[in-house]
Order: sequence, then C-alpha cells, then structure tokens
Amino acid sequence: MSKRLIPVLILAVGIAGFMILKMTRPEPAEVSATERSWRVQVQQVEPGTHTPVLPLYGEVLAPEQLTVTATLAGRIGARPVTEGQRVSEGELLVALDEADIQPALAQAEAQVNDLKAQIRSEQVRYRNDQAALASEQAILENARRQLERTRSLVSRNLASREALEAATDAAARAELTVNTRQRAIEEHPARLQSLEAKLAQAEANQLSTRRDAERARMVAPFDGMVTDIRVAEGDQVSRNEPLLSLYPVDGLELRARVPEMFRGELLDALARGETLTATSEGDQHRFRLTRFAGTSDASGTEAILELEGEAGGIRPGGLLPVTLERAARSNTVSIPFSALYGADSVYLMSSDGRMERARIERIGEARGSNGERRLLVSGEALVSGAQLITTHLPNAVTGLKVDVADFGASAQ
Repeated sequence: MSKRLIPVLILAVGIAGFMILKMTRPEPAEVSATERSWRVQVQQVEPGTHTPVLPLYGEVLAPEQLTVTATLAGRIGARPVTEGQRVSEGELLVALDEADIQPALAQAEAQVNDLKAQIRSEQVRYRNDQAALASEQAILENARRQLERTRSLVSRNLASREALEAATDAAARAELTVNTRQRAIEEHPARLQSLEAKLAQAEANQLSTRRDAERARMVAPFDGMVTDIRVAEGDQVSRNEPLLSLYPVDGLELRARVPEMFRGELLDALARGETLTATSEGDQHRFRLTRFAGTSDASGTEAILELEGEAGGIRPGGLLPVTLERAARSNTVSIPFSALYGADSVYLMSSDGRMERARIERIGEARGSNGERRLLVSGEALVSGAQLITTHLPNAVTGLKVDVADFGASAQ
C-alpha cells in the first residue's frame, strides 16, 4: 500500500511547489510602444549669392598656327629647330640653299633687262622708219613722174611698151615700200605698249622672286612653339611644299561644347560685359569665355575660351576638362547632392523633429570651400535658419521623426 502512495506523493509535492513558485514570481514590467527616430545630419540654410559652375570638356586649339612653306624649289640648307622647341621672334626656323636661290634671281633680272633692250630697239626702229619714210616717199614721187613721162613718150611712139611696163613696176614697188613703212610706223604704239606690258610683268615677277628669295630664309614672326616638322637638312623640296608649323604660345584657345539650355544664359552674360572664367583641375590653367562658334548641332554649340597666362604643359590637340563659372545667382543655397530627392525635392526638419518635403529649383552645380561638388538650388521654403536634412534616407517621407546627429556647415 505504501509503494502505491509514493508516486502520488511525489506528484503532489511537485504541484504544490509549482503553485508556490507561481504565486511568488515578480510581476513583469509593462511594455509601451515607442516611435522610432532616425538620426540625420542637417545643414542650416543661409540663402546668398553664389556662382554656379558648368563642367566642360574641350579641345585645345591654336587658331593663329601658321604653316611655313617653301617659297622656291630647292634644297634645305639649314633647319636649326626641332619638334616642340620654343623659339623667339626673329629666330631662324629653316632656310633654302643659296645656290638654289641665285639662279631664280638671275633669270628674273635677265627677263627684265631683255625687255628693256627690246623697248629701246623698238624706239630706234620707229625713228629709223620715220626717216626712211621721207626718202621712200621721194622715191615714189620720182617713180610716178617717170611713169608719166614714159606714157607720154609711148603715146608719141618715142618709147617702147617694155619701157612703160618697167616704169609701171618701179612705181608700184615704190608705193608698196611706202605703204609697208607707214604700216610699221602706225603699229609702233601697239608694239611699244605690248613690250611695256611684258616689262611690267617681268618686273612684277622679279619683285616676287626677290620677295620669295628673302622669304627663303624663314624666321619666326612671333614667340612660339615649333611643331609638325616635315623636312630635314638636305631634303629637296618643291615650291609651296609645307616644311613645318609654328603657333604662338600665348594664343591658345579651348573649344568646348555647351548644352543648348545654357547657351542663352551665357550669351546674355557676355552681352552685359561680365567676365566668365573657366579653370582646369587644380587651377593650373585659366580660360576666359569670349564667344560662341557660328554654327551648332543637336549636342550644343562650341564655346570658345581664350587661355589667360602661361600655356604650361598643354598643347594643341589635347583634351582638357574645365569648370566654367556662370553668372552669379542671388537668393540661392549650396547643398550636398545627398540632400536631393528625385529631381526637385529636399527635406527640411520641422520644429518638432519631423521631416517636411520642400520643392526646389535646381540652378546648377557649385563648388564647396574645399573644391567638392555641390548642388546650387533655390526655393520658397529655403529661408534663412531652416534646417536642411543632408542625410539621404531611403524611407524618407513627410512626418518621419528624426534626430540631429551632427550639424553640417552652413551654406556658403
């Protein structure tokens, strides 16, 4: 009987212990639901006047680059410069061999002297023709009188028919001689004019040859950089063959394509006389916007920017990224890109610590104090002292509770 009661007693003791523990346990603390808060960084809004910038990518050109060509055919006698060499105004670039220049000068001078001699000969001929005409006219008169006497004698049977024919032939020959001489005298002005025209042409050719001979020794017309050398000393070249190129070191330009949406604004700024400058990375080179190209296409219009200062390491044909400063805009705020939601929205922090969506207008890019890229915007809600949320939250929505983690710098 006692063995049967042992399990019952054990069970009863266990139940009693459980009830005692249940009654003596501590009451759990009440849990109340709390709203989650997101920690964000904010920037105090301070509207002011800022300069928007426009990133551009352009090609360096040398609009004043000239190509030196051979003025005469001949052999290259000297070429003291090398590719990429910087030269000063008046410094020798290339010269033709003097042995090839002198024959051209001598030939041009000989043509002039020959035509001058022909003119003198024509004038002597004219004077001789005038003197000979008087004698030939006297001979013609004698021949005519002889013909009349012979006719009279023949009519009286005092001379033969053969004598009459001889007198007739003599008179005809004398008349032909006079006519030929008169025609030669009448043609004198035309012959003289033709020779004088040929002389003028020969003298012009002589001047041209002398000029080409002087230019056969080619010197730098300005301080510049030598490039595109095509010949070496001793090469045989033909007339007008390109020899080398030279461009001024202080006349470089940058041509960069500007989107059509910015062209009108930039043109208006230029019309107002504003100076718009562009700088390369690290401010190594500085350019000034001067004008736009005369034509454009679907991708935009080429802006022409002139280099200010030394060219440094840039060369024509090189590609260079620059940042163009646009006209300054008032009542704008510089914000980080992380503050932007979509294309035209930001969030402000309300007085009770909640997010409020605000519409803004994108003006363009700006540069921060340390050179970082920022966004330049304006909007009615961006008033002085407002707290702009700069932390980008994927679940951002109006009314979302936020806490300030750290204050960013005020907009500059």
